[in-house]
Order: sequence, then structure tokens, then C-alpha cells
Amino acid sequence: MNQLVLVLDFGGQYKELIAGVVRSLSVYSEIKAGSISSDEIKQLNPIGIILTGGPNSVYLPDSPKCDSPLFELGIPVLGICYGMQMMCHELGGEVLPGKCGEYGNVLVKPGNIPSKLFGGINKPFDALMSHKDVVNRLPEGFVITASTENCIAACENTAKKLYGVQFHPETKHTAGGKETIRRFLYDICAAAGDYKLDDYIERQIKSIRHRVGKSKVLLALSGGVDSSVCAALLSRAIPNQLSCVFVDHGFMRQNEGDEIEEIFAKRDLQFIRVNAGKRFLAKLKGVTEPEQKRKIIGGEFIRVFEEEAKKLGNISFFAQGTIYPDIVESGGEHGATIKSHHNVGGLPESLSFTDVIEPLSGLFKDEVRMLGKKLGLLSSLVKRQPFPGPGLAIRVMGELTEEKLELVRKADAILREELNRIRRRPSQYFIVLTNTLTVGVKGDDRTYNNVIAIRAVNTDDFMTCEYSPLSHKVLSRISSRITNEVNDVSRVVYDITSKPPATVEWE
Repeated sequence: MNQLVLVLDFGGQYKELIAGVVRSLSVYSEIKAGSISSDEIKQLNPIGIILTGGPNSVYLPDSPKCDSPLFELGIPVLGICYGMQMMCHELGGEVLPGKCGEYGNVLVKPGNIPSKLFGGINKPFDALMSHKDVVNRLPEGFVITASTENCIAACENTAKKLYGVQFHPETKHTAGGKETIRRFLYDICAAAGDYKLDDYIERQIKSIRHRVGKSKVLLALSGGVDSSVCAALLSRAIPNQLSCVFVDHGFMRQNEGDEIEEIFAKRDLQFIRVNAGKRFLAKLKGVTEPEQKRKIIGGEFIRVFEEEAKKLGNISFFAQGTIYPDIVESGGEHGATIKSHHNVGGLPESLSFTDVIEPLSGLFKDEVRMLGKKLGLLSSLVKRQPFPGPGLAIRVMGELTEEKLELVRKADAILREELNRIRRRPSQYFIVLTNTLTVGVKGDDRTYNNVIAIRAVNTDDFMTCEYSPLSHKVLSRISSRITNEVNDVSRVVYDITSKPPATVEWE
């Protein structure tokens, strides 16, 4: 078994990013509820614990708290943002509303007391802050190791192996943040660095074979990165027992259904394509609310798969390419539901399968891509742009019609064609049909047509992102082509919002 670092969740938006950074440093991590008991922690035997940020104020009676005895276990603890405040509050310190909040990059000044967490660094550095409350008084035994103009930025009690930072070292916005976490793992927790994706593959293959036995498995294959990697892993674990069903729900990008069929029909697995566009569109008639769209699509997906399973006969297990961010964004004990993913929030309670297999549910997107390469998938497939399960259904605001879908397909094809011409492409880019009409002019005639939005972002982890600063020359060319080549579009706008506060998708 790999050494384990627990990431205890108190509702922070970066909890999955923390866990991902830990794994990228070759240490296995798991996210658990912040309320986990000290006894459960002892049974898991972690080498370290990280307390995440969160949106609450620790001094309020209903704010989430950890099981305080964990601070007496002798296990190194790193509290981040709310995690630091909670640790100080629980151990007798004082946390109060600050005179002014700190949001965005703030200059942090290390103190004169040497700290393993900073590795001897004594020069000021920029760090991402997002807090209003501050630690006003430290608990007994703690010392200040860094500060800003407005707050205690870091503190520690080396005797008890307790460390806290008010800033977010897990984000790339904090200079040297990843190195700070590395020092916590290796210099403080004495990590061996024994987590490798090769080990994950072998563990999953053994687990799948043990669970499945000689039964057959039906995989929901969308043709995206996640389901494709899932197919490769399952076919290695249980060859000749896997059937892959691709449901073309009618919300794919231009020519995408045919491309997926061409790729997978040649692989060593049973590939079945179901053309169900009219069926899905009928189910969504009159539906405008995005969460309802997702749940309807998710439910209908399952119905189709159940029908295909009956045709195939003797199918016991349903498999899908759910990854960890899908689960995180669909809500947790303290976290808000950002959006329900079709393979999480849309699943009905009763399935006609014995069990559900999700071999990628503990992995982040970058790990899934690396896993795909190790499993021998083509680079073009592994690096494919993320495409949501509900497809264009959540890139058309408001009610869906075939006319709207076709409009988006044409505009999206133009966008992809133009951006494929530039050397440095964004991490993800697509078209959104806004539910807005605007006045325009074509020739000598007044028009009142649709507004198209372009979304292009850069990201390393697909949990946070920044908008891509495309050149005006490129944007102008795209806008000109769309308004000239796509009927019923009179205006093109560019979304320059990062995540957070926005999400990548509009719905």
C-alpha cells in the first residue's frame, strides 16, 4: 500500500487541486469529509493531514469543524486558509473579522524564525489570498513564520508538527507554492514518494477482475478522453467481456459521431452505435433550466444503455468514465453543487445492473491523460479537448431545437478550424449560443438575430482556468466568418471570465 496524505474537506474550492498537487509530487492523497473522526484517521494511518480552505467563519457555532483530537495524534498537519484559522481557533487562539479582506495576489514576508515549510526562504513572495477573517492571537506554542500587512500569513508549532498558511500554496498564483507543499510532504511528513500511476493501473486491473469475474460489462463510451481511457483500462483487465455503447444523443459537434465510430470500430472490442438524437430532443422539449437538462440527459442515457444491455443479454455491470472532478463539482458534505455531471447527478436510483464500475473515479484529468498514454492510446485521442457528456445541449442557452444545434455546430466548426491554425492554442475552446437576440444590419436590411459567445481558456488542471488572451486579429477573423457563413447570427462576443468566479461551461 502507498503512503497516504489525507485532505480534509471544509468546503474549499481548491480541495481537489490540493489533492492533485500532492499526487503530482508522487504521494498518494485522498479527500475525506472534514468531520472524519480521529479514530478513523488512525485506522487510515496517514503520514500527513491537510486541512482545506472553506467559505465559513470558524467562530460561528454552525461552522464546520474537525475532530480536535486529531491535533494530538502526532501526525503532521498543514492548515490552509480556513484550515489554519480552524486549527488556531480549536487550539485556543483567536480568529476575528479582519479590518479589510485580502483577495488575489498579496505580498507575503517570511519572518526571522527558520521554518521547514519555507526551506530557508527569507525573501518576500506573491501568494494567492482569499479571506476576510484573520488569526488575531496564536494558540500557545505557536510562532509566526510569515505575515502580510494585514494578517498572520503562516504559523507553526514544530513540537506538535502543526503548520498553517493563510495563503493558497496549491495554486500556481502563489510563487513557490508547490515547493511549499513538497517541503511539507518530504521534509516534515518524511514521504517516500511511492505513488506511481503504474501502481494504480495494476491495482485497478486486480480490483476489476475480482469484482467482475466472468460477467460481462457494458461501457458508456462518449469518445471523450475519460470514457476512452476507461475503455482501454477495462479491455486490458477483462478482454472479450466488454461491450462499448456509443449513444449519439444528437448533441455532438460537427461530424463527431462519425469520427468516434471510425476510431473505435477498429479496436479490439465490441462497438455499438445508437442514434438517438430525436429521442433525446423530444425529452428536452420545453426545458430551459440547465440542471434539469443534465438530469434528463443522464436519466435517458441510462434508459438507452439498459435497452442495449437487454439486447446483448447477460450484462451484469455498467461502466462509465467518471473522474474525481465530476464527483467534487456535483457536491459534497460541505461543498456546494456547482453543476451535476450527467454521470453523477443524473443517475437514477434503480439500475438494472448488478453494480456500477468507475475505475477512474479517483483520478484527476491530468492523471487520466497520463494513464491513457501508459495504456497505449493515440496521443490525438488522449489530448482531445474535453467535451461535456450532455454535449451541445448545455452550450445552447434556453430551450433546445434542431435549428439552434445546427447553428452552434457550424459556428463551433469555424472556431475550431481557425484556432487549429494558430501555434499556441488554448486548453479548451468552444461556442455558446446565448439566449439573446440583438439588432444588426446585413446589406441594407435590419436584422434581429442571435448572439454567439466564444469561450477559450487556459488551464493545467481543468479545476481552475484563466481566459485565453486571443489576439484581436484572430478574434476578428473568427467573428467575420461566423457572421458571414452562419445564418441568423448578428453578433459575436468573447467571454473573458476566469474560473473562479465562472465555470468553464456556461451551464
